[in-house]
Amino acid sequence: MPFRSQKAKLRLQKDELQRLEVIARSRTEGLARVERAKILLAYHAGETVSAIARNLGTNRPKVQRCIDKALELGVDAALNDLPRPGKPPKLTPEAKAWVVALACMKPKDFGYSYELWTTRLLSQHIRAHCEEYGHPCLKKLSRGTVSKILNESEVKPHKIRYYLERRDPDFDTKMAQVLHVYKEVEIMSKRDGNGELVACLSYDEKPGIQAIGNTTPDLPPSPGNHPAIERDHEYVRHGTLSLLAGIDLLTGHVLARVEQSHTSKEFIEFLKMADTYYADKERIKIILDNHSAHLSKETRDYLSTIPNRFEFVFTPKHASWLNLIETFFSKMTRTLLRGIRVDSVDELKQRILQYIADINESPVVHRWKYKLDHLSIT
Repeated sequence: MPFRSQKAKLRLQKDELQRLEVIARSRTEGLARVERAKILLAYHAGETVSAIARNLGTNRPKVQRCIDKALELGVDAALNDLPRPGKPPKLTPEAKAWVVALACMKPKDFGYSYELWTTRLLSQHIRAHCEEYGHPCLKKLSRGTVSKILNESEVKPHKIRYYLERRDPDFDTKMAQVLHVYKEVEIMSKRDGNGELVACLSYDEKPGIQAIGNTTPDLPPSPGNHPAIERDHEYVRHGTLSLLAGIDLLTGHVLARVEQSHTSKEFIEFLKMADTYYADKERIKIILDNHSAHLSKETRDYLSTIPNRFEFVFTPKHASWLNLIETFFSKMTRTLLRGIRVDSVDELKQRILQYIADINESPVVHRWKYKLDHLSIT
């Protein structure tokens, strides 16, 4: 009479069978997972424990354990090692908490010259002071264990992550005012705002644009020699320029002046240019920051000569990201200014003005979209 196994059959779902076949053929999976997948496939196919052990060159107890785990706990549990109790922990929860608390303080608080902890410094400090604080289990603490403890608590005392503190008490109010201008522009654009009597500008200055020149000419790319432009590391500084620019939020047209500086005098000249350009508009709204030139006595004196002509909407302090002109400056930096080389300040000025003229031939309308749907114009 042929031998009949009394052991339960392993029933695999279609997706489990496909997954085991993939693991069994894999060259990147661990050897243990590959062997266990082959065991389960063979047992599912009807092979006996002895035949499986013989064909795979292993022993029966290993095959038996794998099959028993699959029958009791499922395929996933059979492919991996079950959790083991391991050695009892040597470090108490209180000791680990003390390590994390130390990491949350600065080394200079303990008399060290360091600004930030290193694992070496922190482990040395812990080993030197653990007993007096009642944690003798940390006497042999290693740097690796310190890293593990800190990772468990997601504490990284060796890194600095910068943030910006809100220093404007009227931040929310000013932000709402700026966003309401964007909302007005959105409404005007939907009803073909060309006939509107109000112009909306997003304005800012980009100071310190360097006029840098080469000491030797650039070498063009050469196939087979050097694929990129070759440039000498040495350079010459010719000076700097300031760009004063405002982008029309309805049309995308850029109004700009390139000056040696960006004082009240230059800002007033920009306002005069905007006044002339928008002669058909009754009012000009400008989103801008709190730069001293925008609020100076000279600027206010000029504005008093043309009352009700301009309306300034100020962004909160340290909130330049609310001003859409910054997206234009970012694009300009990446496409024109990065890597630019000129022979003089005048050449830099002409190339900036030429760039803006090219932009104005096919203007791009900048839109603010973030959370704008939550605003309503009353």
